[in-house]
Amino acid sequence: MRACVRGRGYRKFVYHPDRLKYPMKRVGKRGEGKFQRISWDEATTLIADNLKRITAKYGPESRFMHNNTATSGGAFSGDGMMKRLLNITGGYLSYYHSVSLGNTVAATPYTYGAAASGNSLDTLKETKLVILWGHNPTESIFGHTNHYFQQMKQNGTRFVVVDPRYSDTASSLADEWIPLLPTTDNALMDAMMYVIISENLHDKAFITRYTLGFDEASMPEGVPENESLVAYLMGQKDGVVKTPEWAEKITHVPAQTIRQLARDYATTKPAALIQGWGPQRHNCGERSARGSTILATITGNVGIMGGWAAGYGGCANRKFTTGTETLDNPVKEKISIMNWVQAADDASKVTQEDGLVGAEKLKSNIRILFSLAGNYLANQNPDVNQAAKVLEDESKIEFIVVSDLYMTPSARYADVLLPETSFMERWNIGETWGTGSYLVLSEKVIEPEFERRSDYEWQREVAAKLGVEAEFSQGRDEKQWIEHIWEKTRQAMPDEKLPTFEELQVKRRHLFKSAPWIAFEENIRDPQNHPFPTPSGKIEIFSKRLYDMQHPEIPALSHYVPAHEGPEDPLAKQYPLQLITWKGKNRANSTQYANPWLQEVQTQKLWINPLDAQPRGIQQGDKVRIHNERGVSLVDAEVTQRIMPGVVAMQAGAWWQPDAQGVDHGGCANVLSSSRITALAKGNSHQTMLVEVGKHESV
Repeated sequence: MRACVRGRGYRKFVYHPDRLKYPMKRVGKRGEGKFQRISWDEATTLIADNLKRITAKYGPESRFMHNNTATSGGAFSGDGMMKRLLNITGGYLSYYHSVSLGNTVAATPYTYGAAASGNSLDTLKETKLVILWGHNPTESIFGHTNHYFQQMKQNGTRFVVVDPRYSDTASSLADEWIPLLPTTDNALMDAMMYVIISENLHDKAFITRYTLGFDEASMPEGVPENESLVAYLMGQKDGVVKTPEWAEKITHVPAQTIRQLARDYATTKPAALIQGWGPQRHNCGERSARGSTILATITGNVGIMGGWAAGYGGCANRKFTTGTETLDNPVKEKISIMNWVQAADDASKVTQEDGLVGAEKLKSNIRILFSLAGNYLANQNPDVNQAAKVLEDESKIEFIVVSDLYMTPSARYADVLLPETSFMERWNIGETWGTGSYLVLSEKVIEPEFERRSDYEWQREVAAKLGVEAEFSQGRDEKQWIEHIWEKTRQAMPDEKLPTFEELQVKRRHLFKSAPWIAFEENIRDPQNHPFPTPSGKIEIFSKRLYDMQHPEIPALSHYVPAHEGPEDPLAKQYPLQLITWKGKNRANSTQYANPWLQEVQTQKLWINPLDAQPRGIQQGDKVRIHNERGVSLVDAEVTQRIMPGVVAMQAGAWWQPDAQGVDHGGCANVLSSSRITALAKGNSHQTMLVEVGKHESV
């Protein structure tokens, strides 16, 4: 367990003078950021009174807990306890879908029957080739992944990085960097599969025993001819053979590079194709997630030591605490997190086709919203200008509660703004992240300054004013809840021999000593007694479930389909550059953006290739204007060969800083991103953006 630069710099974040100090209420228009200091009693009274009023008028379906990933994390969170309070008092409109990984989690089971397709990293010691497809653990700090990879490289493993950007991972690991145009991943995968099969490099025995849909002889019943993988690749239905030359025109990857990559992956045993979560955040991301699983399948790299099943990549042997007791939600309707703006603006437009589940229609617009330790409302949300319009309209959402450490762009839209405590100022249990397997006691090491409180403290006051404090708190303070959760976890894992809570306060952590884990190993070793959890019991290269949907953007056989706002979209004539974002080393999403130490680590700039900069008159350090039909952002240019021509890139998570004309001065990519939902998961497509860039001429 190693601290990254974000952890090492956190003390500056905690002791920053700009941290929120007191509870406040809004006195200006929503979004202006004008607030007045109030007492905690007034703040909790306002929250309780508005909860009562809005629930009585619109019903519990009008209450919404927003997405958050920041300081309310851990086994005991303000987010979880707020859900408990809402459930005790009637429920709330909940959401599904993870903005981080939801598309691949939804798509991967259509191949394997389960999403958790990753191995523990200790199974890769003998892996001879690793293809990191849009995966950047050196910067994103994906647990201890980079540490393992660096050891593997020293031991002779060859690394190939497929990414439009020459990331720090490519710089530190890659023996070969293969840049491709965003959204064209499936075209590259298709051509690789064509080479593997046409050159007889596929694992025929594996395919015959474990798969459905490889060729016409292995197709499910009720499907017309020429729908198999082989038929598609050989052009038997559309007349287009998926050769490397075909893919080169789409991806801009040279045909010979495609051939060699395919041959290397098919003939190097074992090999691991590990896909990051960036590619699946395109509006075609579900297809690229499944495409990677098919590549792993036809090369026999599933369920074996040193291989990798691709797709989502989460490891099923990771262990967690029992967590906060949120209780059952009486409200059964759920929306995709991508529908929250629509549900606040006009709930009648949220349909089952958009992802509404549990009802044919919503009973109410969102009228009261809680955002606890999450800068999603007006920063991480796609098409942030549209979200801001809805947030500004007080006839839509009538009351917004935000708790956070700083005056974030989202906090500016609060009606009541509360100063949250950092993880150093309260008790919690940190849980496994990335590929690790551990539990860590997060101790309260400093007392909160000024009038800062944890979410749980003010929630107890609100619960008391609603008459449900005893049921809500169970008489426990924050530390007692942590002890309760720990003891419940000990009882749930008797074989793990977890320390007592008293012992944990001395040891401070518990490392799970699990055996090496290989996804689907049991299904491969004994398919008769342990079939894959798919309808056919096999790996489904062709999914009859997807076929029956008859949706043009959800092919039953995952393959290349030109993306909305991809390079083949007619809109590219007006906006010829594809903008992508990456998760940088100096912040987690937008958290710690305000940390001056970490701003020195990496400044917010637009990466642009010299071939794109030169005809636009852009030089290193120039202020540039990035725009499309959704918004405008100004940022300095980084003219570099580390981004391929036709693509520009910015680090994700910069704070939105609009001027009076709505022009962003912070380099916030979500001014430009689309709220279009993906076809299968009803998820986000933050990464799919067409833009134009020009030198900014200051007035």
